[in-house]
This record gives sequence, structure tokens and C-alpha cells, in this order.
Amino acid sequence: MSSQTAMTLMSVAEFGLWASLGLLFWTRKLHHRFPAMGLYLALRLASMPALVFLFYGQTQHWLNNHCFVLYFFLYWAVYIASAAILFFVCMEVFRSALAAFSGLMKFGLVVFRWAAFASLLVSFSTLSFSHHGILLIPDIAFGLMRSVSILQLCLLGFLCLSMNALRLPARDTAFGIALGFGLMSANDFVQSLLISIHSSLTAPWQFVYESLILAAVGTWITYCALPEPVRKPVVMPANSTIYRWNEIASALGHTGTQVAVQQPASGFFLTDVESVVERVLARNLKDRESES
Repeated sequence: MSSQTAMTLMSVAEFGLWASLGLLFWTRKLHHRFPAMGLYLALRLASMPALVFLFYGQTQHWLNNHCFVLYFFLYWAVYIASAAILFFVCMEVFRSALAAFSGLMKFGLVVFRWAAFASLLVSFSTLSFSHHGILLIPDIAFGLMRSVSILQLCLLGFLCLSMNALRLPARDTAFGIALGFGLMSANDFVQSLLISIHSSLTAPWQFVYESLILAAVGTWITYCALPEPVRKPVVMPANSTIYRWNEIASALGHTGTQVAVQQPASGFFLTDVESVVERVLARNLKDRESES
């Protein structure tokens, strides 16, 4: 079997897995809980046949040889839209994981937005912008996806470290979504690193890259197919650390009741001092009289 045939079969298998995932996702009505994830799946399922058609049309010279231009703009439009949607997917997963801690969730979402903004600034500051015209579109798209990939890896690391504290089971759908995206993000970073070091590894790494994508989609299918454990109400002692953090986070941003505190006047302060001195002198006098 040639490498081109193998890649074609893997691409067909990928589309079949994405279709199966979309069917399970909407059958179990998970799009109500994760609407951004449902939008991401709809975008992938709608764009893949069109991209395959245009890609094949380039070799057959369809549409008056305009297939390449159409493929270029459609591919990068879907790529940029996917990066924007994935940011909201990360927020949905974060919100679902901290649903039992309303204070930490509200405070964490603020920190999450600032972290996304900082990641976006760092990603765009590292762009060379050596290309001009329409060739600048891939640079911008890669910068957006890189910043989102960093957020996905950070989100997965956060969930892995705080699962016990958050009482988040490993079979929870939110953790499964973060696990799949974390695998895909790590796959992208490793691919870009290896190709930049050894350009000769481009062809063999494509099979590894596609296999990891199939593994990520297969992970989501497994999480959607298996019954999700019911998350019970979180009960913890009042002296636990995470409970105190949740209370502190809930108090942040609330002004509360304002209390006016008045400083005592200097005259009252001197009066109190004089009364204390008089009581001490009277006590000493009584002690001397008792001794005599």
C-alpha cells in the first residue's frame, strides 16, 4: 500500500469518526451543555466535504482552475473560525468543571480571559510578518491557533492537578473534552518542532500526526458513548482550603455594607486616662490601709 493511499484511508476514517462523534453528541443532547463544542463539530462536519471537493478539484482543473483560490480562502476561514470557537469551548469546560464552586468559577473566568488576552499578545508579538498580502492570512491564523492551543494545554494541566479538590471524576465529559483538545494541541506543537528541526520528517510524521488526531476524536467518542457519572453535590468541611478560597473569591467584587468609623476626640481620650489613673491610685491607697 502506498503512502498516499494510506493517508487517503486515514482521512476517510477521520471523517467517519467526526460524523460518529457529531451523531453521538447531538443524540445525547450535549450541545445544550456545551453549545460552543456543538458549533465546532458542526463547522468541522460542514467544511470537510467542501474542502475535500475543492482539493480534489485542483487536480482535475474544475471551476476554471479556481479551486485552489477557493480552497485557500475556505481553509483559512475555517481555521480562524475554529480558533475563535475553541476559546469559548475552553470557557465552557472551565465553567463546567467549577460548577460546584460559584465563587471560584466567577473569579476564574476573569483570570481566564486575561490569560487568553496575554497569550494572544505573546503569540502575535512573536510573528515575523515576513509575508504580505493574502499570504499574511496563514501567519495570523497560526498565531490565533497557537494562543488557543496554549490555553488548552493549561486547562488540561489545571484539571489534572485539581480533580480531587474539585471532586471532578475522570469520566466527566468536560474532562474528556479537555483531554482530547490537549492531545491535539500537543500534537500540533510536536509536529511544528520536529518539522522545524528535521524537514525530512515531514512525510513520516504525517502518519503519526493523523493517528493522534484519530486517537483524540476516538477519545471524545468514548466519553460520549459511555454513561457519565452523576456529579453529586460537593460537601466539604468549613475549614477546608478550597472552601475558604471559594468564599474569598465570592467576596471579591462585592462592596458589602459600609460602616462609618469615627475617631474619638482628644478630650474624651484624656478623660479616660484620668479615670484610669484615679482608679489605680484608689486601689493603692486601699492596699496600704489594709496592710496597716
